[in-house]
Amino acid sequence: MPEVVISNTSPLQYLHQLGHLELLPHFYQQIQVPPAVIFELSAGRELGVPLPDPVTIDWLHETAPTGNITLSLATTLGAGERAVFSLALEESDAMVLMDDGHARRVGQRLGIRMTGTVGVLVRATREGIISQLSPVLDQLAELGFRLSGKARSIALGHVGEV
Repeated sequence: MPEVVISNTSPLQYLHQLGHLELLPHFYQQIQVPPAVIFELSAGRELGVPLPDPVTIDWLHETAPTGNITLSLATTLGAGERAVFSLALEESDAMVLMDDGHARRVGQRLGIRMTGTVGVLVRATREGIISQLSPVLDQLAELGFRLSGKARSIALGHVGEV
């Protein structure tokens, strides 16, 4: 298990909206989030989006990057994504929870270990916490989560739901 798990906004959002946010502390004990992610969650709640309130979650810890590592070249990333990657680069054994495809490609180029909402759901299905992945992926799509047909097939293949 990684020493540090750092989450971007979307895995927290979608797992919360699916009613599966508790998977994160089950798998990782503690999750760090930078202030930019706290801000994004707060701004979304103010707009009426059903998002978790980090203040009420004891396993979610706000951690600011020290600023020694900046991602100034990653101008195509949002503030939350840049801050998450900055935190990850400061740690020797970090894993990032990130969904955005472009951001994940940037993270791979930076050598950051990653998973996302679907990866967490696949693991939960493999471990028997979720009985069947396909209906959960359908719910995720109804929430506006974009998952290509190929990525869906791969995820279902990982749990034997071909």
